[in-house]
Amino acid sequence: MATSDFELAEPPEDARERELWLQHAAGFILFEDVRRYAVARVDPSHGPEAKAAALKAIDDAVYGLMMVIDGVTGALRHADLSVRLSMSVRLERDEGAIQQLDLFEGDGACMGYHSWREGDFGKHPVVRQR
Repeated sequence: MATSDFELAEPPEDARERELWLQHAAGFILFEDVRRYAVARVDPSHGPEAKAAALKAIDDAVYGLMMVIDGVTGALRHADLSVRLSMSVRLERDEGAIQQLDLFEGDGACMGYHSWREGDFGKHPVVRQR
């Protein structure tokens, strides 16, 4: 499936719970539209060893992305200059942003990775299936 197959659930009212919910929503999007996309493209004609190697490579690449999001890796530096990627998640209504969070400032995509891989996206539902 892709995120277009789901409908966004209502966010929690509590500010801290909504911040966690936003991080889980980002994880859901990454796992549906990046990881699941790649898994669906593994050639079904490959044998079990090749499939296992492909799935490990996908998971390693996704975890590498989580490390860049968390700032563990992914920065270029020279003297007093640096460049790093930033990924943010935004909760929006038709009229604009309600809340935005730079995932670098979040609780950690690397920590979320393991539960997200198992389909656990937190205490409050992020989506409903259409």
